[in-house]
Amino acid sequence: MSRTRATSLIAIGVVGLVASFLIELALVSVGRSTIVPPISLPITLIGVAVVVVAVAWPVRKAVKGRGRVDPFRAIRIAALAKACSLSGAIVVGFGAGVAAFLLTRSVIGGAEPILLSIATFIGAGILLAGGLIAERFCTLPPDDDAPNPEEARA
Repeated sequence: MSRTRATSLIAIGVVGLVASFLIELALVSVGRSTIVPPISLPITLIGVAVVVVAVAWPVRKAVKGRGRVDPFRAIRIAALAKACSLSGAIVVGFGAGVAAFLLTRSVIGGAEPILLSIATFIGAGILLAGGLIAERFCTLPPDDDAPNPEEARA
């Protein structure tokens, strides 16, 4: 499994931003209310980020040489960390798209929907960071026995 690239995270975030903006625009154009994320969403996203980093911590200790860990467990945690970073990226885009839509309206129904979308943006950013940190915890350091490419040529 390869490491998560910044370009893929940015692309997924942009997709989330554009999709949420267009969905909000379509809802308002047919006379329906906008989607406002609940307060439980950013709290849950932060909680999941904390759990993912906490689950990856024993793998980090094992990688540093202070313990043993089941390799299948480490791969599952790495896959969970990657999924958290990717889902965090799309929800960051979703929160940014909702906030952008609400801020571009001439009449705002109050500050609460904007604050909730910004809180969702921040919570998803924490989830994204937690996923990347946990993914880094599950990465093996390079082998010391492997020869350098320059030494192999000589």
